[in-house]
Amino acid sequence: MPTLTPESILSGLGDQPLHDAAVLRARLVAELKLFLEEGRADAEALLLDKQNGLTCARYLSARMDELVRIVHDAVVRHLYPAANPSSGERLAIVATGGYGRGTLAPGSDVDLLFLLPYKQTAWSESLVEAMLYVLWDLKLKVGHATRSVDDCIREAFADMTIRTSLLEARFLFGDRDLYDALTDRFDREIVATSAADFVDAKLKERDARVAKAGASRYLVEPNVKDGKGGLRDLNTLFWIAKYVYRVREPEELVKAGLFTADEFKLFARCEEFLWRVRCHMHFTTGRAEERLTFDMQRAIAERIGFSGRGGLSAVERFMKAYFRIAKDVGDLTAIVCAELEARQAKRRPVLDRMLGRFRRRRGGKLEAEDFIIDNDRINVRDEHAFERDPVNLIRLFWLADRHNLPIHPDATRLATRSLSLIGPSLRNDPEANRIFLDIITSKNAPEVVLRRMNEAGVLGRFIPDFGRIVAMMQFNLYHHYTVDEHLIRSIGVLTEIEAGQLGNEHPLANQIVHTIRNRRALYVAVFLHDIAKGRPEDHSEAGAAIARKLGRRFGLDEAETNTVAWLTEHHLLMSNTAQSRDLSDPATIKSFAEVVQTMERLKLLIVLTIADIKAVGPGTWTGWKGQLLRTLYYETEVLLGGGAVDLARSERVRLAQEQLRAELPDWSDAEFEAYAARHAPAYWLKTDEARRVKQARFVRGADRAGHTVATAYETDQFRGVTELTILSPDHPRLLAIITGACAAAGGNIVDAQIFTTSDGMVLDTIVLSRAFDRDEDELRRAERVAKAIERALKGEVKIADLVDGKRPPKERARTFHVPPEVTIDNSLSNRQTVIEVSGLDRPGLLYDLTTALGKLNLNIASAHIVTFGEKAVDVFYVTDLTGTKVTHAGRQATIRRALLEMFKAEEAEAQQRRSA
Repeated sequence: MPTLTPESILSGLGDQPLHDAAVLRARLVAELKLFLEEGRADAEALLLDKQNGLTCARYLSARMDELVRIVHDAVVRHLYPAANPSSGERLAIVATGGYGRGTLAPGSDVDLLFLLPYKQTAWSESLVEAMLYVLWDLKLKVGHATRSVDDCIREAFADMTIRTSLLEARFLFGDRDLYDALTDRFDREIVATSAADFVDAKLKERDARVAKAGASRYLVEPNVKDGKGGLRDLNTLFWIAKYVYRVREPEELVKAGLFTADEFKLFARCEEFLWRVRCHMHFTTGRAEERLTFDMQRAIAERIGFSGRGGLSAVERFMKAYFRIAKDVGDLTAIVCAELEARQAKRRPVLDRMLGRFRRRRGGKLEAEDFIIDNDRINVRDEHAFERDPVNLIRLFWLADRHNLPIHPDATRLATRSLSLIGPSLRNDPEANRIFLDIITSKNAPEVVLRRMNEAGVLGRFIPDFGRIVAMMQFNLYHHYTVDEHLIRSIGVLTEIEAGQLGNEHPLANQIVHTIRNRRALYVAVFLHDIAKGRPEDHSEAGAAIARKLGRRFGLDEAETNTVAWLTEHHLLMSNTAQSRDLSDPATIKSFAEVVQTMERLKLLIVLTIADIKAVGPGTWTGWKGQLLRTLYYETEVLLGGGAVDLARSERVRLAQEQLRAELPDWSDAEFEAYAARHAPAYWLKTDEARRVKQARFVRGADRAGHTVATAYETDQFRGVTELTILSPDHPRLLAIITGACAAAGGNIVDAQIFTTSDGMVLDTIVLSRAFDRDEDELRRAERVAKAIERALKGEVKIADLVDGKRPPKERARTFHVPPEVTIDNSLSNRQTVIEVSGLDRPGLLYDLTTALGKLNLNIASAHIVTFGEKAVDVFYVTDLTGTKVTHAGRQATIRRALLEMFKAEEAEAQQRRSA
């Protein structure tokens, strides 16, 4: 089929007027749909071939220009000809907004202004209406306005959105004099008199937009259009520049003095890259999708042509490039703000919001002669400050922290231009390292200063190992930020703990942090703990080697350096132990204590662990995790302090029973002795006193009511969990039934403890993560889950059907690859075999695992469930039906095979996709 052209489409309508709008639309729309489809196919082919986003966006805009012109000419010729138009029958068609810039994404809106000389006439009203109907029939998203020149000026005065839209107005066709009159009046009457107001409004609008999309430019699923460092930020810079500097094209910004030639090249590079990503996203999804989600990142990386290299996958390399561009957009924002302020076109409070507020302290003399306080900000004395003494590149940020003052954008800009001065000589300079250590360990605002150093490019050049993880994302659902941003946020959390903030979230850490002797080592370890991410080797071990090298360089003594290296190597130990091991098992505490060895290390490790978890992202830290960490800390503290953790088991059981007896004064001796005899020693050793009291009354109440199946529940807002207690006759698949009922009722299990009584009953405690903030909402949900469990245990519902009904489509399996692993270990517990299963998380996984273990005739004593985004790590303490460990190699192989079998179908599917 021959390619459609505007001429062929118009000529196909015939020379004679059709007069009937319905007939015109029917004949025109079919052709224009093909015209649009051809244009989009050509644009996509151009994008894939040239990999230039702006070329694609400009092609689509030019194609839309042609389409709008076809519609206009067809409507005028066939429906509303104006052979001798009156002065009122004049019309200019103007592109506004993004379309006005001459760029259009595949899914973008088409913004049109129908510009009139005076009020609307019947002719112009009919013409505009007919044009819009055709455009709507084409399923185009059309933003439109019909206004006179006077209307435009009046509304632009009152509405900043309309003012911005007119700022980018582009003449398409029609009466050129009307368009020229509008632009002339707009420049004279509005732009010339309101630069400061416009700048203020646009930057406030930007703040609100960024806050809505996600305040950090390092969010791992960024919004390419509206997020921080996205296209809208570049648009905002150009709008402001056009308004203040009165330029028409971006290239004129160099001549106007806003950017250097290199900075404008950076602007153009950022714009092209972001447009490339955006156009690929729209073509991939078939809609105006602006959020670069995980499932899309892999597809876009492939379309752009990234491949895996140097320990990073293709998608991680693509996202690193994306975040570097977002950082560059931030640098350009700072440059524009500095220049605007110099022209007095910008108010200071907005600048402070843009660059981040420091706590102010007026007055004070600077300790370095190359720096001055310029309008309450640190600035260089002259442009040669860094050349005279490269240490000043570090000293600039040290002074800002020391005096609690922001850095002048001119100084930041000069520092970025002077990065070539940072070489081996500066990196090994004792003074530079001394003041850098001061910055990391400052009690003021080290997080803020380190982020400024990072954004200026100084941090990555001064510490090349840090430079390797700048803008590096981890392709998973667990981490919310890039690695460099995570480390900087970790320092912020540590500063918060030391300042005594949020003690209700981590009371123990706030209490012990001031008893730590190795404060410098703690701060350096927090700053370095993930510095080896993205390397082929284990990042904890590689990080320890880097820590030894940098510790000496920073000026730490040998003991401090060894402590930093130890903390870096073991920074995951406490979190993993607390969340995935049975903390009531003495073997767990012993093996943990053997690695930790000293109370000082224990204190350092718990504070580092909290900082690490909290800096992962919003919602990652929970009260339940805090409780687990505190339990592990207290148990280990007793052992390291020489306490009698290993009191004779019989003595500990006796003490526990005496404590419980004292709490139940209304029980007869015979009644209590009968109850105590029902529990094995493990029950008395593993449960705390408060739980023993509640469970004794719960079991007594169920017995008296004649209930063989009973449940109780309570919520704990501080720990962020809800506990279910279940009494039921023993059954090999009991835990599978419970986990299935929880999954079907929407309960997310994080821990489970199972005790079998001497009379064949089971007393289980199931811990669920909270789903609601308000206790009354959470308790209603707990009741729903408890009833589902009771119905399942009574055989009133078929669990397998309920769980299968809750399984979602496998979208995440298409996005993430988590190789399944099964580890069987007999050294981690004195009495049970520990089975650890990790793999891709999904609803019903825990049910499938417990079902498989039940079929293998294994008794589950406790289960500990941890999720890291898309990855689940489920740990089970099990025995054979005889109550002994699983020691036979053949039996272990059978268990391993059966558990891996559950992941095989999904793994084969994922493998097929990767090789396709």
